Amino acid sequence: MSNPTAQTNKTMDSIVSLCKRRGFLFQSSEIYGGIQGFWDYGPLGVELKRNLKDVWWSDMVLSHDDLNVLPDAPCEFSMTGIDSTIIMHPQVWKCSGHYDLFHDFMVDCRQSKRRYRVDQLVGRWAAVGDSRIIISTESGEEEDAELDRLAFKYFKLRTKDRDKLTWEGEKFSIAKLDSFANVLGPDAKEQGSLTEPREFNLMFKTTKGALGGEEDTVFLRPETAQGIFVNFKNVIDSTRFKLPLGVAQIGKSFRNEITPRNFTFRSREFEQMEIEFFCHPQQSQAWYAYWRERRMQWYLKLGLSPDRLRIREHAPAELAHYSIGTADIEYAFPFLNSGEFGELEGVAHRGDFDLRSHMEGKLDEKSNPLVLQIDETGKPKWKGSGKDLAYRDELTNEKYIPHVIEPSAGADRAVLAFLCDAYAEDQAPDEDGTMQTRVVLRLHPRLAPIKAAVFPLVKKDGMPEMAKQIYLELKRKFNVFYDEKGAVGRRYRRQDEAGTPYCITVDGQSLVDATVTIRDRDSLEQIRVHVDECCQVIQERIDA
Repeated sequence: MSNPTAQTNKTMDSIVSLCKRRGFLFQSSEIYGGIQGFWDYGPLGVELKRNLKDVWWSDMVLSHDDLNVLPDAPCEFSMTGIDSTIIMHPQVWKCSGHYDLFHDFMVDCRQSKRRYRVDQLVGRWAAVGDSRIIISTESGEEEDAELDRLAFKYFKLRTKDRDKLTWEGEKFSIAKLDSFANVLGPDAKEQGSLTEPREFNLMFKTTKGALGGEEDTVFLRPETAQGIFVNFKNVIDSTRFKLPLGVAQIGKSFRNEITPRNFTFRSREFEQMEIEFFCHPQQSQAWYAYWRERRMQWYLKLGLSPDRLRIREHAPAELAHYSIGTADIEYAFPFLNSGEFGELEGVAHRGDFDLRSHMEGKLDEKSNPLVLQIDETGKPKWKGSGKDLAYRDELTNEKYIPHVIEPSAGADRAVLAFLCDAYAEDQAPDEDGTMQTRVVLRLHPRLAPIKAAVFPLVKKDGMPEMAKQIYLELKRKFNVFYDEKGAVGRRYRRQDEAGTPYCITVDGQSLVDATVTIRDRDSLEQIRVHVDECCQVIQERIDA
């Protein structure tokens, strides 16, 4: 059977609609109108996300063999994992810099009462006659059309008056302006309604204990990394691992984003898959190069399109206060303008900033001018643990503070990227040979929520009984689905939408020679195998 003809056009609306319709993602608290920046994973979504995390852990931690030098690795290394708490001692966040530095700049609109991240507002000069104004909107997929609409609304123009509107210069970030006096806010009726930018701390506050006083204030972690840093010595002492060593963690983090947006791309609750890789300072640049390439190849091997994926090194002005070097693995999400990419994963060379900060309680003067702060009594506002977090090499007796390479991936962003990349609409033949449009998710079999679906061709002649027996056998090893409702073509289509790579059909011939057909989701090829070989064939194809 020939391959289906794929259509490459895809929109976020169609992807979001599929996610809701098939149970990948739901708006949190939807029956109460929802809560912005929070998302629930449905039956298929939770399987997809769990598979993604399992594959990451398997490939990065469990499949690692520390007795052999992996290809392109500077030397032998070890991998292990931890699971730290969401709430930690507040001093952790003071020493890490989050308490003082973890913020975005926001502006409020006095008219609409809405709040925006200033770096997410784009503007352009528009003129009608002698009247000139900066029209602004939030950056995104339809920003050009939205600027046009807002300009027509502000100048009270009709379609026939289009030639009266003149756009001057290119779009620019509102954050670059010294004054917002000439800016029309995205939801404002008059210019000059935006306030001056002010800092907004992104950490969620809560309280511990029964009294709930100021001294009981704690924070939901904004990243999982610090839980690894504060446990560095515990891991070394309890495992007797030698450096280089990678410590991995998968867990929830929370950031009080000013404007969560673009589906699950920017959320207030999200899950991270992070590695903190501890190594000798003189080897750190080589490890930085290694992890950049290894993480890029991981996404490619799981099926992300090479033409929609790139790695971008940060310019010096972009680097975080702790970073010696950072590269972002970026994906061209459909909600972005053509040619734009969004961050999927960051690989950062953090130097010895984190371990040193937790030892000494100050930021690195070379990385950031903020150093140990003194209160009105002359005492430090915050201080480090005082613990010695240096590493001593037992073979050479050399003692040093390790450098850290951090590959930090967002599980939710990765799920979104794989959903966007896998989504397709194509023409495929129905049972009678007529071409029909189908929606299909071409997810890698390792990630697919359902590995195989089992169908009896009809609900009689012993076919359901045989199909159910195959289903029960496969279910011991894979997440499989049984379906006997409707025409087999419609059952195929339902599984195509769910991303199921293989469908097993029991037909009349199956009752004669105990063979079944296995249909491939992508090529539509159908092969016959003996029922005893089903599990092996499915496993081989998943592992291929």
